[in-house]
Amino acid sequence: MSTGILPIGASRIGYETKGYFRSPDAVFFTFLFPIIMLGIFTAAFSAAGDIEVAPGVEGISVGAYYLPGMLAAGMLLSGVQNLAVDIATEKGDGTLKRLGGTPLSPVSYFLGKIGQVFVTATLQAALLLLVSATLFGIAMPTEAGAWLTFAWVFVLGVATSALLGIALSAVPRSGKSATAVVIPIVLVLQFISGVYLRFNILPEWMQNVASLFPLKWMAQGMRSVFLPDAFKVLEQQGEWELGWVAFWLVAWLVVGLVISRLTFRWIRRDA
Repeated sequence: MSTGILPIGASRIGYETKGYFRSPDAVFFTFLFPIIMLGIFTAAFSAAGDIEVAPGVEGISVGAYYLPGMLAAGMLLSGVQNLAVDIATEKGDGTLKRLGGTPLSPVSYFLGKIGQVFVTATLQAALLLLVSATLFGIAMPTEAGAWLTFAWVFVLGVATSALLGIALSAVPRSGKSATAVVIPIVLVLQFISGVYLRFNILPEWMQNVASLFPLKWMAQGMRSVFLPDAFKVLEQQGEWELGWVAFWLVAWLVVGLVISRLTFRWIRRDA
């Protein structure tokens, strides 16, 4: 049976992706939400002028500044929010219990879920970049090194978010409570991690708290790709710290993997 784990997991990616796009609330709150928020921020704050780091240093538009944060938020929503709510709901409505009675391996099941996150997150990021460049006139990086950084931050961020979403799915007591449990956590992380608010204006203690979680590092990694190098002075340590970005994302990936392995059950805890 083990020889079929990967093929079955690969086949479930298509199944999970179709199910995702057939769910209007998932599409709106995880797929389109960052694009809508970028449009709102750009329309609401562009009248105030460009964002600058110092006199004499060329500034950037509001949309250009917030784009990296929205890319990071998209990864978090696609992985953590989407999977945590989805899996908790499948536990609550008995879907997982029925799957547990089939030859389906948990590994194949999670390969399908994680693969779906990669597919949807990639499509979301591509659409967000396309809208940013065409509708908002945001300049894209021209150096190959910047896109290489984008690639590894994106892959690590999506993988980490997916595994943390699987781990978080064990917290809600029922499928009905999943949204109430998961969304506040995700929303708070977005506010303290430099997605909706400029990270440099947050209190130092809040920056320190955000630094313990992966979203801050995903956003910082994306800012290193899309913002001029002069903007690194707005970071907490005045540098992009890509080494620490990789360290924290890998660390949280391992945490998510371990917790997922220890907590996953085909049935609810109270069943």
